[in-house]
Amino acid sequence: MVVGFEYWLDCRQAKQFKDKEEPKELFDIVAKVEKDVKDKDKPAKDKPAKDSDKKDEKKESLSSRMRSQFKSSSAYGLDKLTFSQLTKFVSILETFAYLLLGLFPYFWTLACTAGAKFGWTEGEDEIKISCLFFIISTVAGEIIQLPFSLYSQFVIEERHGFNKNTLGLFLTDKLKSQVLTYAIGSPFLALLLKIVHTFGDMFYVYVWGLVLFFSIFMLTVYPEFIMPMFNKFTPLEDGPLKTKIEDLASTINYPLTKLFVIDGSKRSSHSNAFMFGFGKNKRIVLFDTLMDQVNETELLSILGHELGHWALSHTAINFLVTQLYFGAAFYTFGIFQNYPQLYAAFGFPEDGVPSIVALFLFFQTVWAPVDKVISFLLTLNSRACEYQADKYSIAKLRQTGLKSGLTKIHLENLGAMKIDWLYSMYHHSHPTLGERLKRMGEEEAKLVKRD
Repeated sequence: MVVGFEYWLDCRQAKQFKDKEEPKELFDIVAKVEKDVKDKDKPAKDKPAKDSDKKDEKKESLSSRMRSQFKSSSAYGLDKLTFSQLTKFVSILETFAYLLLGLFPYFWTLACTAGAKFGWTEGEDEIKISCLFFIISTVAGEIIQLPFSLYSQFVIEERHGFNKNTLGLFLTDKLKSQVLTYAIGSPFLALLLKIVHTFGDMFYVYVWGLVLFFSIFMLTVYPEFIMPMFNKFTPLEDGPLKTKIEDLASTINYPLTKLFVIDGSKRSSHSNAFMFGFGKNKRIVLFDTLMDQVNETELLSILGHELGHWALSHTAINFLVTQLYFGAAFYTFGIFQNYPQLYAAFGFPEDGVPSIVALFLFFQTVWAPVDKVISFLLTLNSRACEYQADKYSIAKLRQTGLKSGLTKIHLENLGAMKIDWLYSMYHHSHPTLGERLKRMGEEEAKLVKRD
């Protein structure tokens, strides 16, 4: 049912991508954004223009770019959507093979056979064999996904001008990712299974504590130690931009300690920015591609949006919701364990299913529809949070470049210009560009009246 519904949504969006009629409403909104930017700059004509502003003057107008890129944007969106449908179909086949063709029992047998060479037995050394099972199934999944990852990076992204990666770097990244998955995932899995085996019916409380600790650990370790294995983090050089970012953060008492620029351009021309850190040790990371795509005013406005998420506690709330999600999932898994006859339907004896297999089966069957509902609700909440962060940047921090900055990023990334409303509501954690620009225009109008 869920698969059919999502396919129907894909068809609705594909129809939008194939429609050659231009999105006049979006074009009109962007034209107004452009006019507003020019009007704001008029009083400052007697002042020397900033270098970033001079650079903008030489570029094609946003309205012209929007019209000229409409067909390219639709073609890119359609390519990604078609590819997504293919990968979903393969994922369904993979799940079918695991659940109905006996891949779970087969991989478990392989793990037991490999473990026997070390003298491990299925009864006494289940946790060790489970780690082998984890590695075998992960490697199998990566082998299946590798051709699709290569096609996405070196065909679709290359075709539309985004790929900056090389085959060697791509494969090196994959190897690093796999090694880190086994190095970090295996001890975590072993500890999780030990808790399941040790604490009886109340295991989910202790598992929840483990997941909470692991989440905090990864939020700290990942950007600090793991990301630098893939990208170079360079401190933002001293200058007016750094000073303005620090001043912006200080206005809301954001405890910024470091500012970095990351070399995202060595893999892709897509842009991004993010914040991380706990307590009084916060950092902001800017992709070098983002700094090339927007001017100083727009960059500050985009960071104002991100700071808005922090000031409005969106980040903390999302973290709390995630922990509650895992708590509910493992509590439900504890109930699921009491029905061993379900395991027999997937090729395992009722009295001897390994805990790791039980977990896999639970999350792929019982929990899957629940996960879809929760994901949809989280998507709706995320969209509301984006509106709030936009408003915070404009109304609270009085930033004036968010509309044009988001438009430029949208254009640089060949963002979709015609989006089916239902497809967007179900899939997209952010409202469409047109929806955000319209809402921001309304907020700016309120500010003018208030002032």
